[in-house]
Amino acid sequence: MSWSICVIGAGKIGQMIASLLQSSSNYSVTVADRDLAALAVLNKQGIATRQIDVGDEAQLAQGLAGYNAVISAAPFFLTPTIAKAAKTAGANYFDLTEDVAATNAVRALAENSETAFMPQCGLAPGFVGIAGAALADEFDELDSLHMRVGALPLYPTNALKYNLTWSTDGLINEYCNPCDAIVNGERVKTAPLEDYEVLGHDGVEYECFNTSGGLGTLPETLEGKARAVSYRSIRYPGHCDILKLLLKDLGLERRRDLLKDIFETALPRTDQDVVLVYCTAKGMIDGALREKSLINKSFARSLNGQVWSAIQITTAAGVLGVVDLMRTGAVPSKGFVRQEQVKLSDFLNTEFGRLYRAGDETNQNKAA
Repeated sequence: MSWSICVIGAGKIGQMIASLLQSSSNYSVTVADRDLAALAVLNKQGIATRQIDVGDEAQLAQGLAGYNAVISAAPFFLTPTIAKAAKTAGANYFDLTEDVAATNAVRALAENSETAFMPQCGLAPGFVGIAGAALADEFDELDSLHMRVGALPLYPTNALKYNLTWSTDGLINEYCNPCDAIVNGERVKTAPLEDYEVLGHDGVEYECFNTSGGLGTLPETLEGKARAVSYRSIRYPGHCDILKLLLKDLGLERRRDLLKDIFETALPRTDQDVVLVYCTAKGMIDGALREKSLINKSFARSLNGQVWSAIQITTAAGVLGVVDLMRTGAVPSKGFVRQEQVKLSDFLNTEFGRLYRAGDETNQNKAA
């Protein structure tokens, strides 16, 4: 069955989602935004658009009538409004948010709903939750699961060794908000920028540290089943120290508006990027203590005649893979749906999930 999709938000990720949907025979797509200039870019590509004030819940609900699903690629603070409008319109709802409060609002809307609400569907949270759950399932007894994800410039040139590749608001949330984790078997909140570690891959050294939102609902699912579960962002060495200077010593964690202005003024955007997913689990298999890892490394590349960044591809593939599974009945179509309810093998076999296979370094995700 073909689905009609409305994508809310005509930014970089919304454009990628729309392009992939347009190339599929299983979907028709319309992109809604209030920014006519952004919509004009999509019109030139033959993608249907409509101008809607996405902050106006009543207007948005009216505009969403008749669609099978709504995908929010809008800023996190619009999430509750868009989700409410989707429910009013009777459409299934998906988003990319890492914001915990926004996800809780979506979960409340999902109670007793006749349609599905599946937030946190991009890369992290999103694909990493699906991959982490699959890795955990390989153990008879799970001791620890540590997930690390980085969206990084291929050619860092500044002291932060970082370029903007996605939402600045989302990035600041990651650096400033409390982080979900399981520590000593109990679900807790940990501080961002802490639990520092160094790892190497393909001859490159990276640093990792706690950031918020990347685990999604996985700590709830694994509580009582694992001693330790964590999520950390991957960066090049030196990034964390400068962040602590900005956020702690200079107090910019209390001036997020100023921090956003600094980042967007000083850090250029780049499409020459790499996305590294590095998950490691430890536990008992057949009476022996074992460790397994799942590694996926994706680069910018050309799709449908256009070059897309690695973060655009992995984020769009993350949400569209689960949309496709819901369309075909492989995941629940009512109420609140978690990423870890998705089987990794099913996801990777969708027309969009296959995009992750190009970055797979674990023999089609059979963990090494």
